[in-house]
Amino acid sequence: MENDIALFSELCNELFEQEKKQPVAKLIPSSELYKKLDLSLNAEGLVDEQLKESLRQIIKYTPKTASKSFFNQLFGGRLNKATLGDLLAVMLNNSMYTYKVAGPQVGVEKQIIKNICQLAGYNPESDGTFAPGGSMTNMMALIMARDYKNESVRATGITKPMTLYTSIESHYSLSKNAAMTGIGRNQVRFVHTNEKGQMSATHLEELIISDIKEGYEPFFVNATAGTTVLGAFDNIEEISKVCKSHNLWLHVDGAYCGSVIFSEKYKHLVRGLEHSDSFSVNAHKMLGTPLSCSIIVTQHKEQLHHSFSNEADYLYQTDGDEFNLGKTSIQCGRRNDALKFWTLWKSVGTNGLEKIVDKQFKMADIARNYIKNHEDYTLYSFEESISVCFNYKNIPAKELCTALYENSELMVGFGKFKNQEFVRMVTINSLLDEASIFSFFETLEAFASRKMLKITTT
Repeated sequence: MENDIALFSELCNELFEQEKKQPVAKLIPSSELYKKLDLSLNAEGLVDEQLKESLRQIIKYTPKTASKSFFNQLFGGRLNKATLGDLLAVMLNNSMYTYKVAGPQVGVEKQIIKNICQLAGYNPESDGTFAPGGSMTNMMALIMARDYKNESVRATGITKPMTLYTSIESHYSLSKNAAMTGIGRNQVRFVHTNEKGQMSATHLEELIISDIKEGYEPFFVNATAGTTVLGAFDNIEEISKVCKSHNLWLHVDGAYCGSVIFSEKYKHLVRGLEHSDSFSVNAHKMLGTPLSCSIIVTQHKEQLHHSFSNEADYLYQTDGDEFNLGKTSIQCGRRNDALKFWTLWKSVGTNGLEKIVDKQFKMADIARNYIKNHEDYTLYSFEESISVCFNYKNIPAKELCTALYENSELMVGFGKFKNQEFVRMVTINSLLDEASIFSFFETLEAFASRKMLKITTT
């Protein structure tokens, strides 16, 4: 093991050098992947030096999500103490379903849940759990809402069509989860949004009333704290009033930007969160912990247990339900995703997490101001969002982003809102600074001038 740890350290040092010298990895087209790299698995294993060379090649061509040229996805960067916690979790290799096999790690997870509940303004009896990604936390919320509306559904199945509501700009997992939980994609109602992509509470109520008249059973509303493309925040206070009047479960999907609960300056963006029934947040996004670190909390502790508990004498042999976390999880075997977040939180404190969040909005402000002050750009996004959406010289966004990627210049994606396509620059990368933002635009402009002349402008 000591030799492998030494090899790990050596490979990490090579990775750090590559991130500096080649911040955007050279692209291997998918059609050439198995020709370029030997990824075969054979009857005989490799000796150490051969294995090291194979690993070096894989690392060399893997996208560098911790470089300052990574603006592509809703995660990025590398925070030291969070990485330390994740490495320790791998070495300890605990599963989180019982106190017997997880020990103090159960307390680590429960402490995080407790503090998240407090920051969300939830009641003292609230509870939660970790899940493998934001799609799964959204599914857990949907299941709890379904069971809360119809207690017998776990045993008898759905006997009456149930409807759920989410904005047209919400995450695609809502439709997928409806299909997987027996609700059905056709029972998902997409609510209109305003010019920022925020859900219309008026249209929401119209849809609910219409469904009730048609004999459907409305049960669940999903509000979004940070829409995937524009980074908009739904008005939770307005939506919660509609939910209360019709006795519907309100879930707030804060996978992208729910971490604003840590910021005094920006927590007003989720004003009314305390009126929701459940809330999810991804610490691997705004808070910079390694993937994945997804949390769901709810004000209905008993519902969390009711929807996800199942007796298993071979597993739950000691301690009470409170410390046997498998009783409130969608999984059985579950890796310890809490330790990396706890290590970060413990090391920098709540005030340090606030600084991490605030910095991302500052980086977005710098980017928007640059765009506003340069006439070759068209800005499509707005204040208090960390998604900076724009076009440059009317070059088609898809072609520009793809060319930057294929030529190993920048990792940045594109998005669409109301039929307008644009570059979507995300300032969530924990390593970004002001120089990184200016370097992004300089690189884009130089590349466009040098390489993009063949693209037809519109």
